Amino acid sequence: MEKTHQGHSPARGHNTRVNLAGGIKWGLIGGLAGTLVMDLLLMGTLSTIGLPAFTCFSIIGDTIAHLLSISGGETANVIPLGVTAHYLIGPAVGAIFGAALARIAAHRVDMPKKSIILAILYVEILSQPILAATPIVLKMTASSTLQWFGISFVMHLVYGAILGAIVRYGSRLAPQA
Repeated sequence: MEKTHQGHSPARGHNTRVNLAGGIKWGLIGGLAGTLVMDLLLMGTLSTIGLPAFTCFSIIGDTIAHLLSISGGETANVIPLGVTAHYLIGPAVGAIFGAALARIAAHRVDMPKKSIILAILYVEILSQPILAATPIVLKMTASSTLQWFGISFVMHLVYGAILGAIVRYGSRLAPQA
């Protein structure tokens, strides 16, 4: 009879225990990579349809400026705020996901296999309150709001898939216990 040793399942062939620091590290990497890919895809798409590549950063920055009661002023002034927010939030969301998955995976053998689906659901659900602030604060029309949520859904789907894939990859590299 084969024994299972501290998170290593012979039937599965890989280690399922990822320590918290490892989960956070791989979540940060996945969050940054997901944010980069999402932004490159979005900027390419916006440029292709004739809009400025930094439109999304402008919208995010304008939303934050309004929420913080900072004078928005010119659109160009809010772009750095939008970029900063995006690149702080993306890796932070990834780190939280990595930490949570590491804690859950320590108890469940099949968790790494579900990491991509879990990451997509986590990101889509977590992003809704943040995304909802934009149409409210910027007083968007109904069609602009639908467009905002539609594009955001697809972009966050990409982000979540990359985050989940990288955290899954990192969990497979975890040292044997």
